[in-house]
Amino acid sequence: MTFGNRLRALRIDVGPLRSSPDFRRLFLAGTVFYLGAMVSYVALPWQLYHLTGSNLAVGLLGAVELVPLVVFGLWGGALADHVDRRLMLVGTGIAQAVLTAALMANAMLAAPQAWVIYVVGALLSAAGALQRPSREALIPRTVRHDELPAAVSLTSLGMQIGMLAGPALGGILVETVGAATAYGIDVVGLVVATALFARLKPYPPAGVGTAPSLASIVEGARYAVSRRDLLGTYVVDIVAMFMAMPTVLFPALAADVLGSPQTLGLLYTAGTLGSLLVTATSGWTSRVSRHGRAVVVSAVVWGAAVACAGPSDNVAVVVACLAVAGGADTVSAIFRGIIWHQTIPDEMRGRLAGIEMLSYSVGPLGGQVRAGLVADRWSVRASITSGGILCVVGVVVTAAWLRDFWGYDASTDPYAVAERERRAAAGGP
Repeated sequence: MTFGNRLRALRIDVGPLRSSPDFRRLFLAGTVFYLGAMVSYVALPWQLYHLTGSNLAVGLLGAVELVPLVVFGLWGGALADHVDRRLMLVGTGIAQAVLTAALMANAMLAAPQAWVIYVVGALLSAAGALQRPSREALIPRTVRHDELPAAVSLTSLGMQIGMLAGPALGGILVETVGAATAYGIDVVGLVVATALFARLKPYPPAGVGTAPSLASIVEGARYAVSRRDLLGTYVVDIVAMFMAMPTVLFPALAADVLGSPQTLGLLYTAGTLGSLLVTATSGWTSRVSRHGRAVVVSAVVWGAAVACAGPSDNVAVVVACLAVAGGADTVSAIFRGIIWHQTIPDEMRGRLAGIEMLSYSVGPLGGQVRAGLVADRWSVRASITSGGILCVVGVVVTAAWLRDFWGYDASTDPYAVAERERRAAAGGP
């Protein structure tokens, strides 16, 4: 293979965007949605801090949003297996647009009210948690089975574009024209995304559909635990994020350790830049079948890169390490997504998406608490370095415990084979 062919083989596969109009709509809607959401992600704490002058008040917003995220994430997963997923996307999209418009109206008042931000923030968390499982569970029904690796990578790319551009746009808007305009941008994005969701064809539940209930949620959890390959995707990610999540330490790292407060933006964007680079060169992922090993190795690289960032006082080295960590995290996310989409039956996919949403929320939240406690007890360097080392050890121990996950092979795994054969027999995407 020539060098040029090798480069072409690395390019992200855009085949699903060409072959599936509905996946194209999902991709565009997701990109616009994340762009607007990240603008509000900056505006919410900015406005709350300017209203209260309290860091504690800003921190409480996250606490207020956590319970709805957990409760409605699980319930949204159960609903995604029972109702038309297109209707779930449209209904929750309208709800988010109305709620964000309420934030905009509050910000336009002569004396905006902080309690409105808390109440609407909790309701937005609930609406987003209800929507996410349906959006995730819909991807496999819009593309062919062999296109799923490319579809997962493209979905990740759309999210990263929003996560990179959204905070930058939000930061400019709140400092120049205020929070109301920032919320207005998010409202426009939500309206556009919801209009795209409305253009999807109906996606009723496969078969009879399971009525949403606590019993159906428990059934999904039991299914996840019974499959050690799925359990590995959750546990490895939770371990990696809990042990080595340094984001909360970035302000102290920039100002007190690196002695360069102006580099804070670089620290926040380094991981996303690494993720974008990996996603843009993700063509190779479709040729990998040992997905479990790919997740484990990338999680180990994440931990090692974070550990290497801790002792350094060189800005370039730290940023490079964080970029490598972000890229490794994206590799892990891509292969975890492929395992989920290629092996979970459609009638269980919504509930499992709800559980997956909890796994990627609990790990980072717990990781930020761990990082802060260790930094206050010892130092920022010790917290970052020890977290990276503990991540490597924890992931290796998890892989040794869940050997079925380490040995997972998409070409022979019975769940992957059964789902591939079922879709081939059914025909269509």
